Amino acid sequence: MFLHALATANPARSLTQPECLLLAKSSPALHDQLDRRSRLLLSAILRGDSGIDRRQFAVRDINRLFDMDADELNEEFRQTAPPLGAQALSEALEQAGVRPDALDALVVCTCTGYLCPGVSSYVSEIAGLRDNAWLQDLVGLGCGAAIPALRAVDGILAAHPAATVACLAVEVCSAAFYLDNDPGVIISSCLFGDGAAATIWKSQPGPSGLRCHSFDTHHDPQERDRIRFEQRQGKLRNLLHPSVPSLAAGAVSKLYARAAAGSQRPIGRILSHTGGRDVLDALAKEFPQHDLGVSRKILRRHGNMSSPSVLFALAEALRDSQPEESTDWWLTSFGAGFSAHACRVGIS
Repeated sequence: MFLHALATANPARSLTQPECLLLAKSSPALHDQLDRRSRLLLSAILRGDSGIDRRQFAVRDINRLFDMDADELNEEFRQTAPPLGAQALSEALEQAGVRPDALDALVVCTCTGYLCPGVSSYVSEIAGLRDNAWLQDLVGLGCGAAIPALRAVDGILAAHPAATVACLAVEVCSAAFYLDNDPGVIISSCLFGDGAAATIWKSQPGPSGLRCHSFDTHHDPQERDRIRFEQRQGKLRNLLHPSVPSLAAGAVSKLYARAAAGSQRPIGRILSHTGGRDVLDALAKEFPQHDLGVSRKILRRHGNMSSPSVLFALAEALRDSQPEESTDWWLTSFGAGFSAHACRVGIS
C-alpha cells in the first residue's frame, strides 16, 4: 500500500514539565491521594531531565485534571478525541487532494477511552465522510496500535484495490490520568500527552512513491501485567513496571532480527514509538548503528502520545528526507500485551 498523506495534530494547550508540576500542586488530589514520598517522586521527575520539555493536553478544564470522576473523564474523552482526530484527518485529506466523501474506509485506533459507537463514528460525521464509508475501530492495543491499524488498512486494500483508505491514531491520555502511590502510576502522569496522526493510503503510488509493507508482530503474553490498563473506581489506571524498557528492547530486537535476516533491502533507519527516555536508551543500546534522534525529538516536544507517536516520528523524518531507493526505513511500536510491531517504509 502506498502513502498519499500524513498529518498530525495536537491540542492547543501546551505545558512545560515545570508548568505541569505547578498544575499538579494546585490539585487537592495531589495531597489527598499521594504520600510525601510519592509527591517527592512526582516533583523530581517533572523538574528533572525526563527527555520531555512539553506535553499537550486536550482536557477542557485542565485545572481539574486529577479531580474528575470516572464519568467526567469519559465525557472528556468523548468531547475531545473526535475533534482532535478529525483535525488530523481533514489535514491529511487536504494534503492528498481527496474529498471527504471520496474516502471509502476509515480505520481508527485508540486506547485512552471507550466509546460505543466508536471514535470513527464521531470523526466520520465531523469530517464529512459519506454514510456508506466502512468504519473500523481498533481498541485494546495500547501504545503499539498504529502499526496493527496500518496492517488492517493493508488488508482492506488487498480486498478492494480501488479503495482510498484513511488510518487514524488518536489518544487523549489526559482523560486517562490517575493518581496513587504506585511509582509506575506516578511516572505515567509525568510522561503522557495528547495527539493524533492520520494517513491516507491507496494501492497506487502517490507523489512520494512511499510504500508500507512487510508487517510483523511479536507477543509476550506472560509479561502482560508489566504494562496494561486496569480499572479502579471506573477509571483507567496504567500499570507500568520498571522492566518495560528491557521488555521493549528485547521484543523489538526479535522483530529486527527477523527483518534483517530476510532478502529485502537493508534497513537504513529505525523510527520508533517514543516510549520514554529509558525506553529509547534501552533501544539505543540494542541498535547502536541506528540514530534514534527523531524519536527523541518527538518525545521532547510532545511526551509519549501513545499510539500516534511512531507516526509523528515518521512525519518528522519525512520533513528532512525520504528513504534511499537502496534501503528501507523500519517503523516499530510496542506496549500493552506485551507486544511489539513493525513494518517497512520505502520507495516503490
